[in-house]
Amino acid sequence: MATVDITREHNLGKEEARVRAQKLADKLAQKLDAKCTWEGDDLTFKRSGADGCISVGEDQVRVTVKLGLMLTPMAGMVKGEIDKALDKYLS
Repeated sequence: MATVDITREHNLGKEEARVRAQKLADKLAQKLDAKCTWEGDDLTFKRSGADGCISVGEDQVRVTVKLGLMLTPMAGMVKGEIDKALDKYLS
């Protein structure tokens, strides 16, 4: 099993960061057929072979994704896609 863990700072404030995290989650849900739910300031997502969390703070967002055995070889690609998405949604 592989884990992708990325933390990105922002200056959007927590509420705007939550709005943008939701947009990121909507994209994840569409691309990965994942189910997303908010639990406080954490947006959890789950699909077959992967699950994770987008934690929204006042000045940072942390994305953690745990990949199952079948998706472990794709960890580098997953990390790259998350980096691109964070660049897009947090800038």
